[in-house]
Amino acid sequence: MYTYDAERFKAEFERSFTWLEGFLRNVRRDPGHPAAWDAMSGKEWSYGALNGEANRLAGALKKHGLGAGDLLLYQLYNSLPFLLCYIAPQKLGAVNSPVSFNLSPGETARLLERDRPRVYVYDCDVLDMARKALSLSRHKPELILAVDCRNASPALPEGHRFFSDFLAEGSTEEPERDFIPDMYAEVTRLGTSGTSGTPKGVPLNNVNEVLSAHDAIMHFPLTRRDVTLNMTPWFHRGGLHSGGPTPTLYAGGSLVILRMFSAKACFDCVEKYGVTFLIGVPSALGNLAARQEKHPADLSRLRGIVTMGSPLEREDCIRFQRLLTPNIFNGYGTTETFWNSFLRPWDLPEQAGSAGIPCTDDEVRVVRLRENGQPSPEDTVPKDGTTQGEIIIRAVGKSPLSYFGDPTQTEEKYRDGWFYTKDVGTWDEEGCLTVAGRKDDMIVCMGENIYPAQLEEVINRHPKVRDCMVTGVEDPSRGQAVAAYVIPSDESLTIRELHLYCAGSDDISGYKCPRWYAFVEELPYNATGKKLHVALREQAKRDLREGRLQRP
Repeated sequence: MYTYDAERFKAEFERSFTWLEGFLRNVRRDPGHPAAWDAMSGKEWSYGALNGEANRLAGALKKHGLGAGDLLLYQLYNSLPFLLCYIAPQKLGAVNSPVSFNLSPGETARLLERDRPRVYVYDCDVLDMARKALSLSRHKPELILAVDCRNASPALPEGHRFFSDFLAEGSTEEPERDFIPDMYAEVTRLGTSGTSGTPKGVPLNNVNEVLSAHDAIMHFPLTRRDVTLNMTPWFHRGGLHSGGPTPTLYAGGSLVILRMFSAKACFDCVEKYGVTFLIGVPSALGNLAARQEKHPADLSRLRGIVTMGSPLEREDCIRFQRLLTPNIFNGYGTTETFWNSFLRPWDLPEQAGSAGIPCTDDEVRVVRLRENGQPSPEDTVPKDGTTQGEIIIRAVGKSPLSYFGDPTQTEEKYRDGWFYTKDVGTWDEEGCLTVAGRKDDMIVCMGENIYPAQLEEVINRHPKVRDCMVTGVEDPSRGQAVAAYVIPSDESLTIRELHLYCAGSDDISGYKCPRWYAFVEELPYNATGKKLHVALREQAKRDLREGRLQRP
């Protein structure tokens, strides 16, 4: 029983608790405040100018019939058109769906068929991929737009239009609203950054977008005085929500748009625009640190660097704190739930390698491993920092609790508001998590389970190792044996030397010690900076068969 007019409150709250309303508040408060700078062109857009451009796109889309519930799918690099494709559909009650520009034609075609967008926008740098994807797809979007950020004006296929020409059809005035805003309505659809298969569709509603923005704003903390630069693509959860457009434009801060990452370009932007927060994966921080050693930049205005996507190893953390900034943050989470545990600067480097403690509004548990089905959220493993289990997450404010059009996967991954990550880890008495690896990446040797992350951290400590990945290969006596792929940082490193290091390590049990090695120039990562162990596993099968793996 309510003691006040709750219906009046709910009617207003459910219409206004949207990301778009937060952005428009900043437009009204200070339309002249910088919203974004483009590092490639040097152009600047104030909040008023950015909103005007978004209105132009929204108006042009409305003329072509895009409306509430319709989908705009886009494959774009970080750019002004990306921002417009994120903002404009929300003004029409439509859904924006940023998709990786690294997908193959077949993968893109399957997404077009599954999601059936009315509008498809692609960058001209992936024109050939987009053309083939459209030819393979049974679904043909009604409107196809090509973004040409490099002013090369390539010849477009019949029926395709340049984004800039289409934009000219709209007005900078706010489009007339012919839908009722709804905090529960889907507003953004992301693709999982999984290591294989077609990305699953993750529908995010207005509540998810607002609370994801709040979470980043709270953890940085982020204010209107801050300038953020994301070193990763915006099309994934870490790019969009970890200091990307969603929290920065909601907080009233400023974005620096970096189309493609390079350490030099990043440092140039830090100095030119007064960047206060950098966001990226640990491998990008490694590139920054290497450049800082040789070509020092003025990083005095940095308030912090936020990293996610993979564990932050202790030696790397100490190096980054020494060379870049003492204020390093590390988040752990998923596309489905954003980040859910966090390491602050005062946690590091002591807790480096762990995933930290749960975020303010989230609950994270480690439950017993099962071959089939989901263990109960109450069936937890001991908080001893040793016993491994599956990490599960409850973050209903930031999670849709479902996949788009996939009830089977929804049933498999969600239970009673909990998301089952398939990540394996441990927790201690304070609830601090350590991620051991993926259930799917597990190596079974002599009946014992081995997770790559632990071995990779130890091998990476070797002073002559730049990076490494491990995977399993078939072994007639062991079931599987460990194969280590290593990028040396010193040409003098030998396989014998590395093997003696592993065999003598107090952190590697005998059965976990690699039996096969390969020195390589690169390792498989996806666009979000996660290691592609499934790709390495397939490569190792071929390499073992063809004699490219070596014994110590």
